[in-house]
Amino acid sequence: MSKTELRSLAEQLHARISQGQLLEAFDEFYAEDVSMQENLNEPVVGHSANREREVAFLAGIAEVQGYDVHAIAAHDDVTFVESTFRFRSTEGTEVSMTQVARSRWRDGKITEERFYHG
Repeated sequence: MSKTELRSLAEQLHARISQGQLLEAFDEFYAEDVSMQENLNEPVVGHSANREREVAFLAGIAEVQGYDVHAIAAHDDVTFVESTFRFRSTEGTEVSMTQVARSRWRDGKITEERFYHG
């Protein structure tokens, strides 16, 4: 897959997320054997387990206030996306989370993703 095609996939994924379609994007762009890792935590393996993790994350959000992509880069089978997600939690806390997602792709699907954030 070319860098242009890979970057286009990352742009499509993050456009869906910014439109509030996180779970739909997850189902479309993540492989069945996907491995996802937050910082230095142990990776979570498998589409179902990671989808459940995303559902639990969304359950803690009362209102999405914005999702902004600051940068996207593609090289070989990897994309890097820097973004900021702003929301109000169900506990009333205002959250602004900036992170970098490093995603490894195969056949148009993410097979491995690691998130770097503070």
